[in-house]
Amino acid sequence: MKENGRPGRVIEMLIRLAAVDGNTLIKQLLVIACRTSLRTVGGRNRSHCNQSSITLHKKKMRNKPDEGATMVKETVFYDMLGVKPNASPEELKKAYRKLALKYHPDKNPTEGERFKQISQAYEVLSDAKKREVYDRGGEKAIKEGGNGGPSFGSPMDIFDMFFGGGHVHRERRGKNVVHQLTVSLEELYNGATRKLAVQKNVICEKCEGRGGRKGVIEVCPLCHGVGVQVRLHHLAPGMVQQISTVCAGCQGQGQRLGHRDRCKTCAGRKILRQKKILEVHIDRGMKDGQKIVFHGEGDQETGLEPGDIIIVLDQKAHPVFTRQGEDLIMNMELQLVESLCGFQKPINTMDNRTLLITSHPGELIRPGDKKCVQNEGMPMRRRPFEKGKLIILFSVVFPEENFLPLNKIKELERYLPEKLANIEPDSMDDDLYIYADLEDCDLTHERHHYHYIEEEDFYPSGGVQCQTS
Repeated sequence: MKENGRPGRVIEMLIRLAAVDGNTLIKQLLVIACRTSLRTVGGRNRSHCNQSSITLHKKKMRNKPDEGATMVKETVFYDMLGVKPNASPEELKKAYRKLALKYHPDKNPTEGERFKQISQAYEVLSDAKKREVYDRGGEKAIKEGGNGGPSFGSPMDIFDMFFGGGHVHRERRGKNVVHQLTVSLEELYNGATRKLAVQKNVICEKCEGRGGRKGVIEVCPLCHGVGVQVRLHHLAPGMVQQISTVCAGCQGQGQRLGHRDRCKTCAGRKILRQKKILEVHIDRGMKDGQKIVFHGEGDQETGLEPGDIIIVLDQKAHPVFTRQGEDLIMNMELQLVESLCGFQKPINTMDNRTLLITSHPGELIRPGDKKCVQNEGMPMRRRPFEKGKLIILFSVVFPEENFLPLNKIKELERYLPEKLANIEPDSMDDDLYIYADLEDCDLTHERHHYHYIEEEDFYPSGGVQCQTS
């Protein structure tokens, strides 16, 4: 059917674009063009518009028998997932899985807002009732409460539903804050209470986290509260590229607030920085690296439950004792006479007691020997009357050279175990023995670094072979 006039040509062009691309915006423009044409030239174009709608409907029905001619008010959520408004549930699920893996905060920490928007879009479109409400009235209808079915607590809930991350209906929580607290071994042994000053974000009480007075906060007119602007870029006839960017009007917040209307206390930031003193109770027997959790004391954020403050204990090195599990290890140095004839030595414990370590005469202590004292190690947490072992590693200090005259050495030799018989000089054959004197020395350091090539490494495997004729 031939159509004369400019409106007819516009309608024809829109029909072709809608049949090829299927973009909802093009279909909406087609409807507007038809209505304008009807108002402009009366009923002359009515049959053309009706015929065009039938033609378009038939073309789309070949691809989507049930949903081809569906008209929606807005396509922002569909555009976020990169699907058409007539996408099937399987297509929605496939698109969400792909985008969720791509923009997950663990993989792309800077794309947290994008991940949240994708999850919000899928939450609405994956529910048949919510999708119907959205198609009729857009995001505004969803926010006004015209939605049914269960909702997810956070973007991570939807991701976990797909990828096995736990329960779906978990609470939305802010991030945990971790602080390191340096403690001494005495504090871990006896227990202690320490005060720790921390800085945290708290919701502004003046504006109750709104950023301004009630009634002055408006939905951003540029992005309609989504935080993302979608624009179409025409590449060629029938080819349209869709580009999504962070809304410049609200910087992705979805809300807009004038400078005069901002809260004077928080300057519109909704939160304040506050100092808080925490009392950290260190139980007896706690370990290096152990965590103490203050639930709900983390940074506050509007719409989120506060996270936790986690204190990680960091033990300082002790000059005497080293901890190994529930045991304490220490080194003790003995003189040679103490290792041979016995000794008594005091050890000061970390709870201000004195242990008297005794070795009786005849109990030989050798260098490297290890002895232990039961129930004098670290206290066992929540079992205050039980302790580990105190392990003592012994080293023996030998006397200096010539500490005794020669005649005294001969006398000392009579009290020591007999040594092996020496080879008498008269019985030695000079051809069999070489005299060597002992002297003090250090390790020999390599002076030159040459790389020697072994013959077997230089030649190929099998060695050098003679040529045979």
